Amino acid sequence: MQELNNFDLETLGVAEPYSMEAEQSVLGAALLESDAVLPELVETLKPEMFYAKQNGGIFAQMVRLFTAGEQVDLVTLLDAVVADGLFESPDAAKIYLARLGETVPSISNVSAYARIVHEKYVARRVMEAAKTILRQSTEEPNADLLLESAEQKLYDIRAGQEQSALTRLSAAIVETLVSLQKISGPDKDKYGGIPTGFTYLDTILTGLGRSDLVILAARPGMGKTSFALNIATNVAKKQRVPVAIFSLEMSKEQLTNRILSAEAGVDSHAFRSGALAASDWDDLAHASEILHDVPIYMDDTSGITIPEIKAKIRRVNQDPSRPKIGLVVIDYLQLMTSGRRTENRVQEISDITRNLKIMAKELNVPVIALSQLSRAAEKASGRSDHRPQLSDLRDSGSIEQDADVVLFLYREGYYTSMSGESMEDADSSTAECIIAKNRHGETGKVDLGWDGAHTRFMNVDYSHG
Repeated sequence: MQELNNFDLETLGVAEPYSMEAEQSVLGAALLESDAVLPELVETLKPEMFYAKQNGGIFAQMVRLFTAGEQVDLVTLLDAVVADGLFESPDAAKIYLARLGETVPSISNVSAYARIVHEKYVARRVMEAAKTILRQSTEEPNADLLLESAEQKLYDIRAGQEQSALTRLSAAIVETLVSLQKISGPDKDKYGGIPTGFTYLDTILTGLGRSDLVILAARPGMGKTSFALNIATNVAKKQRVPVAIFSLEMSKEQLTNRILSAEAGVDSHAFRSGALAASDWDDLAHASEILHDVPIYMDDTSGITIPEIKAKIRRVNQDPSRPKIGLVVIDYLQLMTSGRRTENRVQEISDITRNLKIMAKELNVPVIALSQLSRAAEKASGRSDHRPQLSDLRDSGSIEQDADVVLFLYREGYYTSMSGESMEDADSSTAECIIAKNRHGETGKVDLGWDGAHTRFMNVDYSHG
């Protein structure tokens, strides 16, 4: 064990790969033609990709100056690297920067130099991952966890999501400003929140935040599966964002029936009974044509675990011919398992929600996890109505803690009918989406239309109110 902990590649005669010439050529080209070169380099390289610490520090200062709108030249860069303490003395810094500009073979070939820097960096990351996997193989007795860890490390490298060291505030500010430029620029749809298709909900949430864990909770019969499928269809159809739906309760056929029913406007009962009119077949044919190329992937594995979900998403994401999954929907939380033996269900749910949040962050996609509510809202005599509260989340308080957003669905007509009142006294066509928690902004309530026959929620038109 001690030998593995002290394992060094040099003992095998393997040196870490790097190209000092490529690193210096990249920096030299950026110094000589910053306006033309840096916009491209900012998108493809990061300071940590440089093998030499000084080269990485120089590139970081170039990015900082560029982001701040300052000119990057020998004078401004020299002042920045000296202030950052990258060199022993100002003279040493001046000599090194001057040589960078003299050693560039061809500025027009900077993309090739950057590619070499990136490839050497990836090779070093793979070697480091191999060392870690070798060490873990002697420490982790669970083969499934070992395989998940190994697969995750290699996937992270492929996805460019490396584990980083402590980050200085100045570097984080640069990253934030670059991100702000992206979400406010012409391609902001690629970087901002993903619209759900429900206008007023998007106004409050500013779309589904990437890396957010969204809990959608309701009592049985409220339509949470339908609402999740409506969102998934809107995202895939209107935004062309691939969606992965993992259903632990319903089969793929049942999910497809609901999606088709909502899209075609065909009564969901007709799917179950087969009583389809000729016009229904026409509507279904049209809906099928619309949905044919919509990027929705479904999985109905019962009791699926988070490692299994991640593995299946990776397989889709590794196909270079199609875009990566941009939204994950899980129906529903209480049917998931952690993959570990435990008699404490509350602790198991806590582990699941925590790992769902980690998965959302790793994949950089919103994860919508459906959840049941306890019967407290129906039994509590001291509450004025049955609208759910955060305390009603079933099995674990960690659901609220780990979630970035908590949404509740509520339909008054459902409880009116349960109380024995006439359905005519209740408006069965309306629903509420309650934003009970929003880590990024305000909470509130959004009114929705509910079309139970076609299993779909709709925006409420206030223009004629």
